[in-house]
Formats: sequence, structure tokens, C-alpha cells
Amino acid sequence: CAMTYNGVKINIVDTPGHADFGGEVERALTMVDGAILLVDAAEGPLPQTRFVLKKALELNLRIIVLINKIDRKDARPQHVLNEVFDLFCDLDAHEEQLEFPVLYAVGRAGIASRSLTEPSTDLTLLFQTIIDEIPPPMHDPGRPFQMRVADLDYSDYLGRLAIGRIHHGQVHCNDRLACIGSDGAVNPLNVTKLESYQGVGLTAVALAEPGDIAILAGIEDVAIGDTICTREAPQALSRITVDEPTVAMRFMASTSPLAGKEGKHVQANKIRSWLHKEAARNVAIQVEDAPGSDAFIVKGRGEFQMAIVIERMRREGYELTVGRPEVIYKTKDGVQTEPIEHLCIDCAEEFLGIVTEKIARRKGRMLNMANHHTGRVRMEFSIPTRGLIGYRSEFLTDTRGTGIMHSYLAGYEPLRGEITARVTGSLVADRSGLAVAYALAHLEPRGTLFIVPGDRVYEGMIVGEHNRDSDLNVN
Repeated sequence: CAMTYNGVKINIVDTPGHADFGGEVERALTMVDGAILLVDAAEGPLPQTRFVLKKALELNLRIIVLINKIDRKDARPQHVLNEVFDLFCDLDAHEEQLEFPVLYAVGRAGIASRSLTEPSTDLTLLFQTIIDEIPPPMHDPGRPFQMRVADLDYSDYLGRLAIGRIHHGQVHCNDRLACIGSDGAVNPLNVTKLESYQGVGLTAVALAEPGDIAILAGIEDVAIGDTICTREAPQALSRITVDEPTVAMRFMASTSPLAGKEGKHVQANKIRSWLHKEAARNVAIQVEDAPGSDAFIVKGRGEFQMAIVIERMRREGYELTVGRPEVIYKTKDGVQTEPIEHLCIDCAEEFLGIVTEKIARRKGRMLNMANHHTGRVRMEFSIPTRGLIGYRSEFLTDTRGTGIMHSYLAGYEPLRGEITARVTGSLVADRSGLAVAYALAHLEPRGTLFIVPGDRVYEGMIVGEHNRDSDLNVN
């Protein structure tokens, strides 16, 4: 969004905290000159805080620390400030970055102050600190227009949209510009529409200047990191890259005997159209046609991101079949390697044993453990990406919904060995019909059911998870 304070325009970009969207975090940070690190006064720095802060420090951004919710009964702002300072030191922040300004806030009440004892009535101090501490956009008035594409979007009316911050010069609607791709080729383009952020919405504008985050329409062949500039003086800016996908899933039209009963879009061509349109908006996923079938291979940064794509399709009325997530391997110097995640877990002390046991089964190695004597412990593991597939729901069950789990890609290592995918069998329906409460009540001791009374089932349908390692046909 964009706002104006004391005549100064401030562009605000919110970054996702989950590492499955690591590429989006990096692209968002390339469009700003500084960052506000928002930390809860009771919880302190979370695992995702480390990930986002590391990216900001690598880009040498000016950081403002904002400790929020100081009105909570369990607030411990001074201890949290010490934890934030330790986090900066752990991330090898240099001396200038360690001299960060600190503000205390109650976001719900809309107040911010410099100290815990200093009264405040509004957020004026926060906006003034942004103006005082964050450097203004650096640009050369004599250089022609240059903008680096940091994000992409798609409009049914305008086509592909290029989003980025203007580094030099100005741009007008209907300007004749050029786009420099990764191969250095210069492709001409015409700006059919120019938009900028006003508040939280987009507004068509006639002119955009250095520091503005602009949205250009009329550019079909564009990618993340491309430079849009003038045709008379084409010069590329340094490129930014998108994190490579680590997980792939197979999408296809539903072949279930109950196909067509839960969605209105069931054809393979409609599923393909939705996926390719989503890939045009979300550059973190890639879509490929599976050879020899009507299926599609969708690649993404993690299991969580793939789950969001599936849920969006379901909410928009698409009915489809998906395969199990598969890890994307690489071969380096003749050795097959796999993606390794840095896993951070925050849970109650009573669940320490079951969590470490489950992680060890999945080839995880403990790197660090911290106990702040608050009843909760924080652990860090190195674990293969394939070891995390399917573990999130199991982790929530083991910690009774109170655990916090977060991971990010740490790199690639040689295969760590075989991981047991399942230790339980399935409950399989032996005939078609409607599930009834009487039958399900007697099946509950056999395992965990996936259906409720009244659900329609077909022969061969998996209706639950068996307590034992064998499959069981049930009526």
C-alpha cells in the first residue's frame, strides 16, 4: 500500500513470513529501502522472524524494531529486545545494523512510543521514525527510465502485469519502452496502462517517478528480474532470482466414481487453464504437461504452498485428483542430492520427547535446543524435505495443537537414506452406498475415520487410517 505523511509518500510492502514463499520475500525486499521488524512482546522472535530478517540484512536494509502488544499480561518487552539483539548477532549483522532504533506499540489501540514509560496517543512517532531512519530512494536525475521487475500479475482484461520499483527516470502511460531479458535480448513494448498504489488499492496514473512501485500493462513476454527501460538507452539492472521449486505434485481430472458431485469444473482443459493462469500470477510455481497423459506436473517451494493452490481450486469450484507430493532431486558431481530444510519447532516441554522421536525417524538431526524456563522449548533440526511431507498434521496432533513449526530451504545434501512413509494401513470400503452412524461407531476403534455419517462411498475408497500396518476392508 502507499500513504502520505507530512508530504512524504511512503510505500509499504508486507512480506510473507513462511519460507515456502521465500522467493516472494526476497522480491518484496528488493522494492524497499528499509524494513520494520515486528515482534510480539510475549512470544519474541519466531522461527520465521529469523528467515525474513536474514534476507533483509543480506540486502543491507535499514531495520526498525517494533515490539508490539506491550499491553499483554504476559508481555516481556525487555527480554524480547535482548532476544532480538541476540538474533541480529547470530545473523552476523555488522555494527551499523546493530544500532537499530526501537519502538514499543499497541497496534490495536494505534499507539507507538520510544520507551515503556513514555505515554503516546497515536502512531505519529512510528511514521516520523520511518522518515528519519529509512533512506530515501537513491536515483540519478540524469539517467533515463529503469525499472526492475520484482513481481508479476495477470488481468483478464490487460494480460500480463509487470510490478516493480522505479530506480531512475519517469514513465508515462503509452510510453514506448523496451524489456531486457535474462539473455540480454532487448524486446520493444508499449505501456498500455500505468497504475500505482494509493492506500491499499490500485489507481491509474499518468506519471510514475523514482521510488514509486508501478504496475505496467502491455508486456506479455516478461520474467522476474527483467529490466524495463527506454529504447534509446537500454541498460539492464542487476537481476534477482526466484527460489527453485523443491516439491512437485501431479494434478489431473477426477476419475473417481463420484466425479462431478462436488465441483462444477471437472474437465482437464479447465484445470490446465486455471493452473497456467495461476503460474502467470504466482512465479513461485511452475506448470508442465505430464508426458503421455492428461495430467499436469505442478512444482512449488513446499508442501504448504501446494496445499494453498489446491484449496484455492476447491473454493473456486474445481474438482480434481492430486498425487502425493514428490521431492525434486538434483545430481551434483555424479551424486544424487536432495533438498534439506532447516526446521524450527516451538512446543511445550511435555511434548519434547515425542517430537524428537518423530523427527529422528524422518532422518532429522538436532542442531540446537533452547529452554527459556517458560514451559516451552525451541528446537532446531536439519531434516530432508521428504521427511517433512505429511508431518505437519501429525505434529499438531502430537502437540495438541499448541506447537509451532517452521522451516526453510538450507541447501542440498546427499541422500540420507530411506524414510518410512507410513506405519499404518488403510480402512477401505468394500461396497458402494451411504455411510451410516451405526456402522461408523463400530469402526472407530479400528482407526481414524475420514468420513462422517451421510457421506457417499464407493468400493475401494479409503475411508480411514487403520491402527495396524495392514489394510482392512470394512462395511
